[in-house]
Amino acid sequence: MYKILLVEDDFTLAEAMRRQLCAYGNEVALVKDFRAVTEEFAAAQPHLVLMDILLPFKDGYFWCSEIRRISSVPIVFISSASDNMNIVMAMNMGGDDFIPKPVDGMVLCAKVSAILRRTYELGGEKTEYTFHGATLNPNDSTVNFQDKVIDLTRNESRILQTLLENKGKIVSRDALMTRLWQSDLYVEENTLTVNISRLRKKLEENGLNNIIVTKPGSGYILT
Repeated sequence: MYKILLVEDDFTLAEAMRRQLCAYGNEVALVKDFRAVTEEFAAAQPHLVLMDILLPFKDGYFWCSEIRRISSVPIVFISSASDNMNIVMAMNMGGDDFIPKPVDGMVLCAKVSAILRRTYELGGEKTEYTFHGATLNPNDSTVNFQDKVIDLTRNESRILQTLLENKGKIVSRDALMTRLWQSDLYVEENTLTVNISRLRKKLEENGLNNIIVTKPGSGYILT
């Protein structure tokens, strides 16, 4: 059984989502004090966080960044503010996925199940990967390069791992989305693009330039 922390101030919606997720065998805790989300996160020790953006006192972006200081647990944003700017912001703040409101119960459960499966059930297959003098450690989603540690989100780590497993070959967008989300059926149009851009930026900021090359109309390749 996986434990999910739901940060949603619409208690009618929160209860509906709690029931849906519990029907899939999960345990769901609802945040009660929106001044102390980090404290409730620490007390709950969840496997995944569902985070609304518009919250009392501090928004979901703030709480996502606070959680990222202490944990790499998957964070999925849920919000009616589902324009491209908010999706990009959610990914840049460390989010792993974005579900627009109104929330479809089947989509919610499918996305949560896929993230939990790839995060916790596939962990034993991971090893280290080397490239350009750097080392990717999928177990803790980090890249070690020249005595520096680059922290990646789980999505960024899995993208890089997939490209490394296919070094020298073009990996299509469909293949990457299938690897990340099991199916591209529920993926927002630009979510993969945002994750690729964020991964590139982190690598380049640490001296790993021109590692991921876009092949227009085909996909991506690791040089």
